[in-house]
Amino acid sequence: MTDRYAVFGNPVGHSQSPRIHALFAAQTGQDISYEAILAERGGFAAAIEAFRAQGRGPARGANVTVPFKEDAFRLAATRTPRAEAAGAVNTLRFEADGILGDNTDGAGLVRDLTHNLGCDPAGRRILLLGAGGAARGVILPLLLEAPVELVIANRTEETAARLALEFARLPGCAVAVKPEGAGFSGISGRSFDLVINATSAGLSGAELPLPATAFAPRCLAYEMVYGRETPFMAQARHAGARVADGLGMLVEQAAEAFFVWRGMRPHTAPVLAALKARQ
Repeated sequence: MTDRYAVFGNPVGHSQSPRIHALFAAQTGQDISYEAILAERGGFAAAIEAFRAQGRGPARGANVTVPFKEDAFRLAATRTPRAEAAGAVNTLRFEADGILGDNTDGAGLVRDLTHNLGCDPAGRRILLLGAGGAARGVILPLLLEAPVELVIANRTEETAARLALEFARLPGCAVAVKPEGAGFSGISGRSFDLVINATSAGLSGAELPLPATAFAPRCLAYEMVYGRETPFMAQARHAGARVADGLGMLVEQAAEAFFVWRGMRPHTAPVLAALKARQ
């Protein structure tokens, strides 16, 4: 019988995940179905239970998007180290003895940087903008790539400082926080090789008070939002930086989830090209 998967979110109608996983399945010859399911706020666990109870074939796993990643974290009986570090789960694998929770966002970002954009984080000065769930989900995978430093900046300095100190306590991880805090003013006069926007400004259209010096020569400015030109991207272009959006991260994190579920890694280049062709 066909193995069933789904993405749960609210809203979820815009999700590209069903198309991405359909392309992965066709490429790898896997017999799976994948659908988008709108879960009611406060009803995530019930929606997962209902999905698993359907008799149209075995439910093997699910992706989770806003606003349910923390609900998925609590629902998982066991969690991978990267899910524990993120404090959130975006991939569930249904097993005989319970539910495994994983987080593939950071792995997707790193793979997009290294394989699609030619930007190896190793030895680079990284500026991560934001201190919420999107930022938290990518810190550990970025640190494991051995950058020279990873500076976290956020509108609320205390939030960024707490997050940075939390990861600085991990063995082998060194997150730099300026002594005067982790606000945008704290990076004045500093420049970085890779600047990643993990704030909600890309969705709201708000501008970030970044100094133009933040973008070093040959800097890559990475916007996690995809499908639109954001003020962050416009500012980075004006400063002479190379700019990329988060579409590659979306495809690569999906490929990582596919690997978690099926034990095989699909080729992402043709899928990414197909999505770009439809933009």
